[in-house]
Amino acid sequence: MTKQEQTKKKTVKVVVLGDIGRSPRMQYHALSLASCGCMVNIIGYVETAPLTEIQENTNITITQLHPLKIDRLPKILKYFAKALWQTISLFLTLLITGKCDYLLCQNPPAIPTLPVCRFYCLVTRTKFIIDWHNYAHTIMALSLGNQHPLLKVATYIEKYFGQSSDSNICVTYAMKTDLLENWNIVAMVLYDKPPKIFRPITLEEKHKWFLKLGQEYEVFNAKEKCSETSRQSTAFTEEVNNSIRLKLDRPALLFSSTSWTEDEDFSILMDALQVYETTYNLTNKLPKLICVITGKGPMKEHYQNEIKARNWQHVKVITPWLEAADYPTMVASADLGVCLHTSSSGLDLPMKVVDMFGAGLPVFACDFKCIDELVQNGENGYTFKTSDELSKLIVLWFDDFPRNVSQNKLAERMRQNLNKFQESRWEDNWNLRAKKLFE
Repeated sequence: MTKQEQTKKKTVKVVVLGDIGRSPRMQYHALSLASCGCMVNIIGYVETAPLTEIQENTNITITQLHPLKIDRLPKILKYFAKALWQTISLFLTLLITGKCDYLLCQNPPAIPTLPVCRFYCLVTRTKFIIDWHNYAHTIMALSLGNQHPLLKVATYIEKYFGQSSDSNICVTYAMKTDLLENWNIVAMVLYDKPPKIFRPITLEEKHKWFLKLGQEYEVFNAKEKCSETSRQSTAFTEEVNNSIRLKLDRPALLFSSTSWTEDEDFSILMDALQVYETTYNLTNKLPKLICVITGKGPMKEHYQNEIKARNWQHVKVITPWLEAADYPTMVASADLGVCLHTSSSGLDLPMKVVDMFGAGLPVFACDFKCIDELVQNGENGYTFKTSDELSKLIVLWFDDFPRNVSQNKLAERMRQNLNKFQESRWEDNWNLRAKKLFE
């Protein structure tokens, strides 16, 4: 490619004032823009590795921001110091990396992202596009309370600079309506859709994955020890006459992904698992349960200690951090997904459910205002409000597992219903709805 051809390419900066590796939607934006021939520069923190496709794409570069590490200041001073550092470092990075045609910015966080990006776009005459994942002020309210003076300032800043954008994208129709009615912001809905890496997998692929997991987690290994058969078996699968089959006495596999933060109340699942453990002892109709809970966050260690203290005999919980390439395989290997996400605004949808649906996994999801835009009771999963409701759903789902004919039919029907959801993937949806904003 000649220099002249390269200069004709549109340049887009994708700003993520957070960990790029844990911002799948913004990574998918970058890949879609790159596939259209745009030169993409992702600006953000690199705490976990971005997708391999991002790292290997010649049209995408990553400019790393460096966080300010201060521990000894009071909380309010720490917040101001962090905001000041982010303002300076982000603005200088935007200037140093040169001009662009479009700047796509993730919100939240709103401060200082929106003011800095808007000022940069004003100075350089760049189109300013905001992707609304949620409202920053509603997340702030969780820790500060609704009446805090800082919250009023933050809400005004988010509204004012949100209104100054050239185009807006949002994640639900509920948010689209809210933005228009309360802030007079017109946004286009771009639903999260699973990329093609999230798909149902074969029994052979599951078997290989369980063998790999068994190298690190004993619960995935076959009960038989030191035999030729056990080397080709897992707790779930076995090789017989060169073909893989599921074991009839296998445990059930529940999958969940959490941010281990206050807006995902993990105690709901803990209490539900306690009920499962107790119910197991009262009936002979439940299988042993293995729970795989992935994710990073501030409350992870607290709950890991609580899990150990419970000392469950029939419920085993492991909390691995999976590589990006292994995550879709883990999702597709499970029998049931659980989502504890509750939106601070009630207007965003959990990406993790989208991924589970992409892999053909029915989901039990915590109920909130717009979750029905994604999870339909009895069609692709169920919603719950309390740990009591969740425990009843899990016990019923795994009643006489895996021999329960009627329950197997229900699970299969849900997986069939998810086939339609899987037909529309991120790439196709983005080209249909978002591509025009960059033309």
